[in-house]
Amino acid sequence: MEKGFLSIVLHAHLPFVRHPEHEYFLEEAWLYEAITETYIPLIHMFEALERDQVPWRLTMSLTPSLMSMLRDELLQNRYLRHLDKLIELANKEIERTRFQPQFHETALHYYWEFTRAKDTFANRYHKDITQAFRKFQDRGHLEIITCAATHGFLPLISRNEGTVRGQIKTAAELYEKVLGRRPIGIWLPECGYYPGVDKYLKEQGIRYFLTDTHGILHASPRPKYGVFAPIFCPSGVAAFGRDVESSKQVWSAIEGYPGDPDYREFYRDIGFELDFEYIRPYISPDGLRVNTGIKYHRITGNTEHKEPYVRGWAMQKAASHAANFMFNREKQIEYLHDFMGRKPLIVAPYDAELYGHWWYEGPEFLNFFIRKTAYDQKMFRLIAPSDYFKEYPVNQVSTPCFSSWGWKGYSETWLSGANDWVYRHLHKASLRMTEMTEKFRGQNGTAGRALKQAARELFLAQSSDWAFIMHTGTMVPYAVKRTKDHLLNFTRIYEDLMNHRLDEGWLRELESKDNIFPDVDAGVF
Repeated sequence: MEKGFLSIVLHAHLPFVRHPEHEYFLEEAWLYEAITETYIPLIHMFEALERDQVPWRLTMSLTPSLMSMLRDELLQNRYLRHLDKLIELANKEIERTRFQPQFHETALHYYWEFTRAKDTFANRYHKDITQAFRKFQDRGHLEIITCAATHGFLPLISRNEGTVRGQIKTAAELYEKVLGRRPIGIWLPECGYYPGVDKYLKEQGIRYFLTDTHGILHASPRPKYGVFAPIFCPSGVAAFGRDVESSKQVWSAIEGYPGDPDYREFYRDIGFELDFEYIRPYISPDGLRVNTGIKYHRITGNTEHKEPYVRGWAMQKAASHAANFMFNREKQIEYLHDFMGRKPLIVAPYDAELYGHWWYEGPEFLNFFIRKTAYDQKMFRLIAPSDYFKEYPVNQVSTPCFSSWGWKGYSETWLSGANDWVYRHLHKASLRMTEMTEKFRGQNGTAGRALKQAARELFLAQSSDWAFIMHTGTMVPYAVKRTKDHLLNFTRIYEDLMNHRLDEGWLRELESKDNIFPDVDAGVF
């Protein structure tokens, strides 16, 4: 009989990036890389576990912005062209490295992975991999949870009640449309919680959310079991907190597994290293060197000199690290069980893109870990957060404290000198959205379409990704432009609609470009 439970939660999210006005757009590669290196490898892992009849249970969020991109025909076709280029390049690399045995086997590996990814994407799931994840949920292996519509950081956009309700309601409705059921759980964007947000979750039938460690530890009254059991908010919605110890073993740049010398080095890519004329057809059309995804070196150590990547060595390390992770969870759960007097739950949440994209061997680590957990130990069982209620339906009532993850844990990443300017504009737009809704709700024709598009533009401007990028200093011009463009589009709709001078041609063009949430209900504002 097991003494506890482990919930591994993977947060799959990307901001909505879609630019039909350009034949090639650099930031769309964020999606293509994630599909190739994270989402499809996870699907392959799930299929292998099911084929081998391995018992498994994981939790994964699919954010509404990500689901919208995965189901968009333009992006699906562009991704196929991207894959065809990768397969062509990998085939050339097989020939180029024929007499370089230290690289040749890795080149063959990439060719196999890219061709397999194309078969999975195009032939087996007909370009819509959301249906692959739905299949595993329907079979009881995967619990898919939702997120706010465009990953809006709820504590900082909560000045207008309709804004938060709109983010949650729109997300729940898209989830039902794509996955055929209502969401049972939610990953609060950036784990951002503020007291009272749970009432909007309850309205949509969401039973639980995830937040960071200190959000639970500093709850009022103080939770008896810390983060090792959920607490119920006064609304009845449950809160699960992140376990620091299990997270640190993977996330930590110093102690985490992904920094092992035998794993693949992320920052050495042939897009930056090979002869320009050779690599030119596979990088940006304007000649800007970019990552191709083909990398031949391992981390090696804290040195500029990187040794060749050896796939077999990396797999041995992934298996070893999976065994170590399992051993540590066994000891942790054994101690907690004896200390608590009940079965503890360890919640281990991670960005899904860590597994495969940033840590190339991450999916193999998960694969080894799940198989070892099923057959090499009896101390704990993998469950989804909602499964815990079957074992312990009664839990302590307490209110989590305002919190987030990120720098210092209290929203500073999303409210700093680099990005604080956005919020006065977002608040003003939210008030104007309410004003428009009260005046034009229920109208058909151009006015009704304009109201829906205003909601889309507001949601897109609220994405926490833009503030995050501004804070971290990467791709800042793009994040600033996206924020300003959506706010300017919204403002023009507001002014034109209120003054009865809408340009239907311009509106049609905007609907075609920013086409997220075609069934959005602007009346929620």
